Amino acid sequence: MTVNVADAGMSLRERMLHAGLFELIAVIVFAPLITWVTGKPLHQAGALTLTLSCIAMLWNMVFTAAFQRIERQRGWRRTLRVRLLHAGLFECGLVVVMVPVIALWLQVRLLEALLLDIGLILLFLPYTLVFNWLYDRARARVLSGRLGRLSNP
Repeated sequence: MTVNVADAGMSLRERMLHAGLFELIAVIVFAPLITWVTGKPLHQAGALTLTLSCIAMLWNMVFTAAFQRIERQRGWRRTLRVRLLHAGLFECGLVVVMVPVIALWLQVRLLEALLLDIGLILLFLPYTLVFNWLYDRARARVLSGRLGRLSNP
């Protein structure tokens, strides 16, 4: 049986699991990378990565709620143009917040922090794609197994 993951809505608990796994793996992968690029100690890069992760999750919740409210008020449909607008504005807002944090944390100039943030954005795009693709595949298998057990007592 094939399960369309998009049709099977995520519960709050699953959304928390999804976000938590996404961020945990990101910290494990990107903290050593930041250490390598900046020459800063792993504990400092790890703490920065964790902080940036928390900022990104909070910004995601706040921005997406506000954007969805505007969507409803204006009667927008989720076309490619609207999705691109959402993604672009989300990333711009994230840069505005994260660049000063990176600069203060690593004690570097804003330009250096901006370049590091741009590098992280470029790395997060494929990471996000691969993570969500793998998560959706695993989720579909779990849901298929559950549905199969329910229909075959």
